[in-house]
Formats: sequence, C-alpha cells, structure tokens
Amino acid sequence: MEREYMEFDVVIVGAGPSGLSAACRLKQRAAEAGKEISVCVVEKGSEVGAHILSGAVFEPRALNELFPNWKELGAPLNTAVKRDDIYLLKDKDKASKIPNFFVPKTMHNEGNYIISLGNFCRWLAQQAENLGVEIYPGFAAQEALIDDNGVVRGIITGDLGVDREGNPKEGYYTPGMELRAKYTLFAEGCRGHLGKQLIKKYNLDSEADAQHYGIGIKEIWDIDPAKHEEGLVIHTAGWPLSLTDSENTGGSFLYHIENNQVVIGLIVDLSYSNAFLSPFDEFQRYKHHPVVAQYLEGGKRVSYGARAICKGGLNSLPKMVFPGGALVGCDLGTLNFAKIKGSHTAMKSGMLAADAAADALLAGKEGGDQLTGYVDAFKSSWLYDELFRSRNFGPAIHKLGVFFGGAFNFVDQNIFGGKIPFTLHDLTPDYAHLKPAAECTRIDYPKPDGKLSFDKLSSVFLSNTNHEEEQPCHLRLTDANIPLERNLPLYDEPAQRYCPAGVYEIVVNEDGEKKFQINAQNCVHCKTCDIKDPSQNITWVAPEGTGGPNYPNM
Repeated sequence: MEREYMEFDVVIVGAGPSGLSAACRLKQRAAEAGKEISVCVVEKGSEVGAHILSGAVFEPRALNELFPNWKELGAPLNTAVKRDDIYLLKDKDKASKIPNFFVPKTMHNEGNYIISLGNFCRWLAQQAENLGVEIYPGFAAQEALIDDNGVVRGIITGDLGVDREGNPKEGYYTPGMELRAKYTLFAEGCRGHLGKQLIKKYNLDSEADAQHYGIGIKEIWDIDPAKHEEGLVIHTAGWPLSLTDSENTGGSFLYHIENNQVVIGLIVDLSYSNAFLSPFDEFQRYKHHPVVAQYLEGGKRVSYGARAICKGGLNSLPKMVFPGGALVGCDLGTLNFAKIKGSHTAMKSGMLAADAAADALLAGKEGGDQLTGYVDAFKSSWLYDELFRSRNFGPAIHKLGVFFGGAFNFVDQNIFGGKIPFTLHDLTPDYAHLKPAAECTRIDYPKPDGKLSFDKLSSVFLSNTNHEEEQPCHLRLTDANIPLERNLPLYDEPAQRYCPAGVYEIVVNEDGEKKFQINAQNCVHCKTCDIKDPSQNITWVAPEGTGGPNYPNM
C-alpha cells in the first residue's frame, strides 16, 4: 500500500538513554560543523519516560561527556549515594552483612546518584528538542523499512484503528507512516522486537555467546521519615533465591531516594530451572525479610513495574552494524551486570553510533553503508574496556552460584582488575535451563498480606497500564496448540508464573475443558514471555502506540 512518508538523515527508534543521547550528539556534531543533520526519534510510550524502568543507581561518566554542564542545565540527579550496604540473606530471617573489603569493586557506588531513569529521560528529551531533534511519542515502530538490496532505509510506524482481526475500523483507521532515513539507530531497550528481527535477518549473533536476561521487578514506597536515610544503597543476594547453587539466582536492591521514598526491587536471572518459580511471588515474600521489612513497615506502596534486562555483557554482544543501521544500548546488550548498571553504557553506545553517523553524513555520504566507524570507536572506548573487565561476572554466577561465583568475582575484580587471563562462557540460552515440572519441587508461596506483599492485579493497577482493547493481540503464538499440548503437561505452563502481570492464565471451563487465555490488556511490556517460554512460541511485538504502562517516575 502507498503510505505517507517523511525523510530524515537519521531516525532513532526509542527514547531511552541510548536513543536520546545519540540524538543529542548528532545535533551537537552538526552545530560544531555549522551544518544541518535532521534527526527524528520515535517512542512507543504515551510520553518520553512512560515505559522507562530501572533501579537506578546512575554513573554520570557518559553524561559528563555529553553535557559537561548538566548541573546548570538542571539534570535530575538529586540524590548522591552516601553508603553501600550489601547483605547475604541466608533464609527468611537470617542475614550477614558483607564487609566492605570483600565487596567487588564494581559494586562500589562512590560518586554515583540514585535517580528516576524515566525523569532523566524526560530531561534528556528536553535537551534534544532544544537542539532541534523531532521527537514523536505514541508512535510504535512496527517494521524496519528494508529495500531489495537488504539495506535498512528507516522504519514503518504501526497502523492505528485496527480491530482484533486486523481489519481497519471505520472512521478510526490511520495507516502507519514511513520514516525514511540515511541511517537508522535501533534503541528499543532489552529484547527490542525490531532488534530481535534484525539480529536474525543479518545473522548478527553468529559469533556471540547466547544472550542472557533477568527480570527486574520494582516498587516505589513512601516510608516513615524516621526510617529514611537519603542516599543509602542496599543490595542483597541469596534468599528467597539460591545462595549456594547456580540454578535459581538473582539479587535485590533497596535505594533511599529523596522525599522519604525508597525504591525496592528484585532481579531474577531468567536462567532459573524450577518450572514452579514465580519471580513476582519471590519478590513479594522477599519484602518480609527483616533486613527489608524494617524500612517498609508502616509505609505505602505507590508504584509498580517490571522489565527484562539483558545481562550477557561483552561475550553476548551481537555484531553492532548492518547496511543502513546499527544497534545501540540494551537493543545491543551493553548493560554492565557487574555494576548492575546500564544507563551510562547505553548512553555511550548511542554517542559512539551518533559520532559514526555524523562523520559519514558530514563527509557527504548518502547512507545505506555500514557504520564501521561505530565498531572501531567502540573497540577503542572506555565502554569496551569496562565490558571486557566485567565479561566473567555473569558466567561465574551462572556456573558457580551466588556464593562461589561471588568469590570468583572478588578475585577477578579486586585482584586482577577484571583482567584475569581467561574468559568464562555461558552458551545455553536461558529458556533451555527450565526443567520439566516432574523434576522440580513445587513452591507454595504465602498469600499476600496487603501490607508488604500484594497480588498481581493490584500491582498492575499501580503501573497505569492500558491498551486499546479492539486491536490485534501483540503477544503472538507461533503455534496456538503448544501451551496446552506441550507446555502444560511438561512444564505446568510456566507462563502463568513467569509473567509478572497476570497476562497468561489456564482457564478451566464448566465442562472441564482447559483454555490458554492471554490478557494482553495487562501487559507491562517486560518481554519476559518472549525470552523465557520454553518452546520459544511467544513473540512480543509492539502494540498500538501509547499502549502499555505509564510510569510517572520509575
């Protein structure tokens, strides 16, 4: 069909830290050269920041490079880290605080800030617009625009006003638009659906280890001012997940931000093996541990959300470029899991890609080539050095468990500076670790008390999630029979548990017949189902623009 189109020098998909940093850098370079580079950013959320969720302790290294005067510009870095406390939780009641000396250097947070990444991205968007970037929130990039020669030429936004069967709704239908570009940067975040397609089409991961993921579940609480210590950073490992083996690992965070609030979350490695494990319910019971409950008791939960993170690091990075475009940020996989930080690395990757695109455009290139300058600049940057030094952190935890993996990482980071003379590899995809239900111990989770722990539906309500109901389901099954015919008998259909939003249910009709139900309206766009489904039968695609959560300050 004929579509309307707009043309730009660079189109960027996603208004997260990497995409917005790339946009700002492109405009800075154009201004330095006294020339014009047209830049467009499309964002599927209802506004910039609506879909952004992170811990987040923020390292300002890349920001210092992008905007050295960020303090004068009013960047929302309001809470400096004052102290790090790290605990090993041995069971539901006991814990040991790790002496500072034994903490890997990557976990120290001197000079960092506790921030809302969503609010930081809103600020970045303001800087981008001040520089002349066009930002279009509420528009989901649905397809990559690829010509007959296999060159990416931009993107196509999703159609609006389509019914459940994919037919145009009379009076409401608006076809998507082509946004054509000389270069297109994909900055969709972890498990971006276009990034996933591009990695497959161009075989970008042929030389990489399998990518690895975790699901991060987060809440914001208003707490008693007497219990609040602004700038305190707490991390834990162990209970309610595994401490000594490698099959069900993860860790938690609790950060004291301004205004007598704390942000609290649990990251569960999606390499877990127990088919009965529910990351959401693990998080709910974690909050009852005395180390955590002492801060939350008497408080009020005000926000909830969840998001997958890619944590494979350097070993799992796919090739970064393809004809006409590049992957940046968590679409590429630049998070440094040894630091549990990905914002500064995402920003730097976006800036490096922007410099390469600016070099090409200012040299008069017409686009469509591969931005090899991005690859070269990455290899000589502090970003590569940082990821190289942390390359063993995740594989050590996966292979050895939290306790022994942590001991290995102490030696690697504190004694060898991340340059121990060998590299660990973790080649098994996370979904392949899941064991059949018959081989797993069933987990009986306590009922939520409504004070510290809660159910999924009341949690989703706090995420302000909404979708236009009369649209095609954005959670697509390759084979609609697999959930009941394979996943249910073999794994007790784990989608019921790994989804933190109650999207997937096994419903039993009055006649006893079972049905696999998808409550797409609940989806918080965490992407866990796309990653963890043991049959790799679920594909997450972008729903109609503005759909999903609306996080005010996550």
